[in-house]
Amino acid sequence: MPDATGLELIAQELRDAHPDSVIDTWFHRGRAELRIAPQQNRQALGFLSDRGYSFLASLHGIDYYPEEPRLGVVYELLDMDQVDRISVKARLQLDEPQIPSVVELYPGANFPERECYDMFGVVFEGHPDLRRILMPEDYEGHPQRRDFPVGGEPVLFTFNEEQSYGKWQ
Repeated sequence: MPDATGLELIAQELRDAHPDSVIDTWFHRGRAELRIAPQQNRQALGFLSDRGYSFLASLHGIDYYPEEPRLGVVYELLDMDQVDRISVKARLQLDEPQIPSVVELYPGANFPERECYDMFGVVFEGHPDLRRILMPEDYEGHPQRRDFPVGGEPVLFTFNEEQSYGKWQ
């Protein structure tokens, strides 16, 4: 992890290269985090990739309800040579949850972006195959959002087969 000073130096270099990309930095308990403008994520992540953070360890969505902007996308990047890690976070409005895809920079982002789309409704612009990955294509809603109704449809398991659908013949 870069220390607090190292994080600020990285943020300043990124601001110099892409002026509107960095919103804020946050360093807490040894965790370095860059908070970026959503539409600048490709530029920011490309900059970090060129700087050595070439491994995308994870990409995940977050629902910050009731805070606004409500949705978030978090990228965990590793520098394998320096054994270093940095988090990059972008926050998105619920009415337009769009962010550019980074599959071209990090091919391993393919399935995590699809999962984030499926579970949170985040649209990754330019993704080569953005479709649901866990839920059926005709499923309505995004199950990981905090406003998603709990309960939903009953799921058929072998132990509740008789209760739900009568005895199977």
